[in-house]
Amino acid sequence: MELEQILILAILVGTVVMFLWGRWRHDMVAMASLLCCVVAGLVPVDGAFQGFGHPAVITVACILILSSALQQSGAVDNLTRMVLPQSAGPVVTMAALSLLAAILSAFMNNVGALALLMPVALQIATKQNLPPGKILMPLAFGSILGGMTTLIGTPPNLIVAGFRAEAGEGGFTMFDYTPVGIVVAAAGLIFVMVFGRWLVPTRERAGAEGFETGSYLTEARIAAGSKAIGMMLRDVNRELEKGDAQVIGLIRNEKRIPAPNPYRELHENDILIIEADPEALAVALSALDLKLEEELRDLEAQEKEAKQLEKAEKSDGKTDSDAKSAATASSKTEKHAKTPEIDAKNPDNSRRAAIQSDDIALMELAILPNSGFIGRSATDINLRTRYGVNLLAVSRQGQRSMARLRTMSMKAGDVLLMQGPPAAIQDFASRLGCVPLAQRSLRIPDNAQALKASAIMAAAIGAAAFGVMPAAVAFAIGVLLAMVTRVVAPRNIYDAVDWPVIVLLAALIPVATAMETTGTADLLARFLLNWVAQGNAIIALGLILIITMTLSDFMNNAATAAVMCPIAIGSAGHLDVNPDAFLMAVAIGASCAFLTPIGHQNNTLILGPGGFRFGDYWRLGLPIEIIVVAVGVPMLLWVWPL
Repeated sequence: MELEQILILAILVGTVVMFLWGRWRHDMVAMASLLCCVVAGLVPVDGAFQGFGHPAVITVACILILSSALQQSGAVDNLTRMVLPQSAGPVVTMAALSLLAAILSAFMNNVGALALLMPVALQIATKQNLPPGKILMPLAFGSILGGMTTLIGTPPNLIVAGFRAEAGEGGFTMFDYTPVGIVVAAAGLIFVMVFGRWLVPTRERAGAEGFETGSYLTEARIAAGSKAIGMMLRDVNRELEKGDAQVIGLIRNEKRIPAPNPYRELHENDILIIEADPEALAVALSALDLKLEEELRDLEAQEKEAKQLEKAEKSDGKTDSDAKSAATASSKTEKHAKTPEIDAKNPDNSRRAAIQSDDIALMELAILPNSGFIGRSATDINLRTRYGVNLLAVSRQGQRSMARLRTMSMKAGDVLLMQGPPAAIQDFASRLGCVPLAQRSLRIPDNAQALKASAIMAAAIGAAAFGVMPAAVAFAIGVLLAMVTRVVAPRNIYDAVDWPVIVLLAALIPVATAMETTGTADLLARFLLNWVAQGNAIIALGLILIITMTLSDFMNNAATAAVMCPIAIGSAGHLDVNPDAFLMAVAIGASCAFLTPIGHQNNTLILGPGGFRFGDYWRLGLPIEIIVVAVGVPMLLWVWPL
C-alpha cells in the first residue's frame, strides 16, 4: 500500500466517522475532506472546486428550483385534490398517499414531495382519529422508494450517472433506472400498504406542527371564468367542504346576506364569506377559481388610477398645474403602495405583474394587547394607501363578525393574513403593534402559474429523456424559463436551493476522483472480492448493494453514492463484468435508508410530527430493506446482465 493510498483511506475513514458522529453539518465535513485532500496533494489545487461545475451538481440545483416552482404555484395541491380519495378508510387513504408520494418523487425532489403531502396526511390522521405516525411513516417511505425510479428522482442517481459518464460509458438516461427501480419500489410499496399500519409503532405527536390560529374569515369574489358561476350555494359548499372550508355568508351588490338560501344561484362578482383553516384556505380558493376580494380591489384601484392618468395626459386642456398634481399623486402612490407600475394600455398585464411581483409576500400577524389597530378597521387607518399592504383574512379563534372585512373592528389576539412587500408588512407591524408569527408556508394557488410550472417541468424532463440535450442543460433552461415567466420570482430563486447538499456533492466529487487516481478504489474492490465475495460476481453485486444501503442508513445518501461508485466500478473491472449492474446497485442502495431517522431527510422530517423515537424506524424499515435486496439483485441481473 502506497503513501497516497494510506492518506486517502485515512481521510475517507475520518470523513465517514464525522458523518456518523453528526456533530458537524455534512457539507462542512465534505469540505474539510476536500481541503485535506488538497493539502495532502491528492487533489490538484486547480481542480479542487471543479465539482461545483459538475453536471450532476447543476442538475440537482435546477431540480430543486423547479420542484419549488411546482410547490409554490399550487400545481401539486391541485393534483393532490384530484387524486386523493375524499372519503375512504385508513388503509385506502394510506395507500393512496404513499403511491402519490412515490409518483411525485420520481419527477421532483422527494423532500419537497413529502413536505407538500405532510399537511394533508396530518389532516387525514386527525379526521380519522389516527396517530399521525401511522400515516407519516408510510408516506415518507413511499416518497423515498419513488425517488429511485428516474434519473432526477434523487441526487444519488445523478451522482451515479456522473461517474458512469466519467468512466467513458456515457451517463445513464432519464428512465434507465425505471425497470429495476419501479419493480423494487412497487414491492416495497405493497409491503408498506399491507403491513404498514401494524409495524409502525403508535406514538403521540411530540409537538404541534407550527401553531394554531383558528379558522380564517375571508372574502372571495366569484370572478369571470370561475367554476362557481351558475352553481347553487349548496354545491359550492360541498366542494369547499372537501378542503375543510365553508361559506358562512354572501355579499351581492354590496349587501350582506348572513344565512343565504342553499339553493340560491351564484352570479359573477358575488362575494363569498369563507371560513377556513390557514392550510385549507388555498385549497378553497383554487377549487373553484375564486379570487381574494381585497387583492382584486387593490388591482382594480391601480388600473383605475392608471386609466385616469392616461386620460389626463391625453387631455388637450391639461395645465401644468394638473400635470404637477398628477405626478405628485403618482409619486405618492408609488411610495406608499410599493406596487408594480400599471400598464394603462393593457391592464391585464398590470394585474399579472402585481400578482407575480418579486416583492409580494404573505405573512401572518397577531395583534398585541397595546396595538394601535384595536377598535379600528382597515378602512379607518387607510391600510392600503398608507401602508401599501392588503388585509386578506382575519382569524378570531372561532368568533364570527357580521362586518365586512375592510370595516371589521380589530381586537387583541386577532390574527391577520397580510399581503404586500415584506418591508411594508414589517413596517405596518412595528407601527401598529403587531407581531409576526412563526414562519409558515401559506400559498394562494394560481392555476395559470401552476400550468406553466407543470409545462416547464414536463418539457425539461422530455428533453432530457429523449436525448435532445443533456439533463443539466435541459433543467437549466427550465429554470431560466421559470424565471422569465415569473413562475419563480428571480429574487427568490436561490432560496429554493438546498445549499448544504450542493456543497456536499461538489466537495466529494474530487475526493471520489482521488480515490480512483490513487488506486484506492481498486484496492478496496480487491479486498471485498478476494476476502468476502471470494470472486463470485453475484455475491459481490449483493454485497455492494448491502454495504451502500447500510452506509446510507447512517450518512447522507449522496455522500454514500460518491464514496461507493469508485468501489463499484473497480469491483466490476476486477471481475471483468458489466459495471452498469454495480452502479445501479449503488443507486438503489443509496436510495434505501429506512432504518434510522438520520439516514434520509424525509425520515428526519416526520420524527417530530409523528412523535417517533430513534429506534422506531427499523420495525417497518428492516423488512423493506430485506425486500429491496431480495427483489433488487435478481432484477439487476436480469435488466443489466453481468
